[in-house]
Amino acid sequence: MALHQLHDVIRRCQAIPDDGFKAEDYDQFQMAGRSCLEEGKTAEVLDIVTDEKNKEIVKSMGWNLLGPLVKIVLKKEAESLQHCLTTLKHVLEVCSPKELLVGLLEQIEDADVDNIAETIILLLQPLQTALLKLGKKKASSLGMSLSTVLNQISQLPVPYTKEQEEEDVYGLCQCCAALIEFVKPFVDEVDRGRESKAIVAENEQRIELLKFCMKSLGNPVLQSQLDKIPDSAEDPPLRHFAAEILVILSCIGESFPALLLHHLVKKKAEPGFLEEDVKYPMESLACLSYLLFVQHIGIERFPTVFSPVFILQFNMQYIEVLLKSSEESMLSKGLELYEKSLQRTEDNSLPMQLLEVKCFLSVPQDLVTVMTLCPIQHLRTEALAVFQLYIDKFDTEGKHKLFGCLLKISQHAGVQGYIITNIKNQIDFSLKPGNSNVWFSGPQLLPLLHLVLSLPEGPETDLLQNFDRIMGSLNLLRYLLIRDKEWDNHTGIWTELYKIEENFLKLLHTGLKMSKAHYEAEIKKTKENNRKRGPKESKAVCTLTVGGEKLSNVTPEMHLQVLQSAMFTFDLIESVLARIEEIIEVKVKP
Repeated sequence: MALHQLHDVIRRCQAIPDDGFKAEDYDQFQMAGRSCLEEGKTAEVLDIVTDEKNKEIVKSMGWNLLGPLVKIVLKKEAESLQHCLTTLKHVLEVCSPKELLVGLLEQIEDADVDNIAETIILLLQPLQTALLKLGKKKASSLGMSLSTVLNQISQLPVPYTKEQEEEDVYGLCQCCAALIEFVKPFVDEVDRGRESKAIVAENEQRIELLKFCMKSLGNPVLQSQLDKIPDSAEDPPLRHFAAEILVILSCIGESFPALLLHHLVKKKAEPGFLEEDVKYPMESLACLSYLLFVQHIGIERFPTVFSPVFILQFNMQYIEVLLKSSEESMLSKGLELYEKSLQRTEDNSLPMQLLEVKCFLSVPQDLVTVMTLCPIQHLRTEALAVFQLYIDKFDTEGKHKLFGCLLKISQHAGVQGYIITNIKNQIDFSLKPGNSNVWFSGPQLLPLLHLVLSLPEGPETDLLQNFDRIMGSLNLLRYLLIRDKEWDNHTGIWTELYKIEENFLKLLHTGLKMSKAHYEAEIKKTKENNRKRGPKESKAVCTLTVGGEKLSNVTPEMHLQVLQSAMFTFDLIESVLARIEEIIEVKVKP
């Protein structure tokens, strides 16, 4: 039935001039052709399409068969596959490139999730042929094609391990390899035309290729594992794809330094529509920086004239973007880029003035967030190591200012305690012979000491929540009283002792009394309630807040244990406080 309808449509259209086909002719041809293919009449359709008498009809209407042909080819049914491939090839040869372009992109865009990779791999070469037939006026069509393909590729899961990358179950790696082959002739055209006078067409095409590179760096490259395989001469597929993207950037005349400095040095508007049309996504540029400075892909094309400090400075904006992400792959890359950028600089070399640049304080805050809130253990550990590396790179004045700023802005007691330990280490170093400096001794140190030796909210400070900070402060004070003899007083601690006793130790005593009284009353109340409860009630659960943290599903017995643990913490603080007071008493005795 469908085959008869197709023959009828063909006979009627043979009598119509080439430019006289109506919309209903296209619809009837498409419906009859699709029905024939779906009914398995693939050999008959091939005969009709390749018949020389039907050449003009196929030239005008054949692209309407792309959908059903692609669908059957993807099924890979032996009896119809070869017929459909031959038909598809013929349609691609004779039809208008503009109509083919629309039809091919439609098939790629409408591909089922399970068939995205196969569809792209099947149609990229025909799509390339159609675009090349458009001549010099193809920049916008090329941009539309690349955008469509990348949007579809972005739906494919990115391999997480090298084993997954090798298996390539979802076809992402194959798509990336095919995509590089797809863009090569267009890159070559731009490369050849860069020195010719036909600037406009090549510039438009260059911009579309630049957009493609930027989008590819954002996804899938940024999401991928890009390390080299040890003892392997070949790069993994996605690392190879990343390297090829950087090659394309070079071929189309893009300078890596200019790209990376784009957001720091705002360029003046260029002729044409470069600035308004081309976007420079920060994530894509962050990926470019990661490829250059961590993976050393394309680093041979990056000038060596820039100092390590300058490289660190422009990388900070990209590190910040990566560290603000919640995705493991981006966080990991951010930490690696931060570490490598710091390792290029010498210890104790970064000047204090860098801390006046916003990102030199905001990025450590992002690092602290990773250290304290990231659910992935190894990233928290790596973040702590990078945090210490960052501290080590500043000179003594820079460390002094950094510690002060971080203590003021950090809300995490563990981080505050860690900073106080670093302050102690710097004071210890400066007290050794030949190491004295003005920033960790004498008058310059005192404001920092007063900042450390204080309670954030006076006697009402939550001692449990601020335990790490308080213990760090007490240990620092104890160290200073023992290490810095009162007759030397290099740090000025003995001169300021009366203020510290009044503004810190006395308030801490009050806070301890208040906290212990509160928890002793809670323990007494809990014990009484437990005695009154029956066996069933003693297993009931509740929610308890201790030290600012909520504990759920807490039984009465667990409740009591938590309260007793809090009392032990108060005793620990009190014992260190008592030891400090003993030292003071002995030292100040006449």
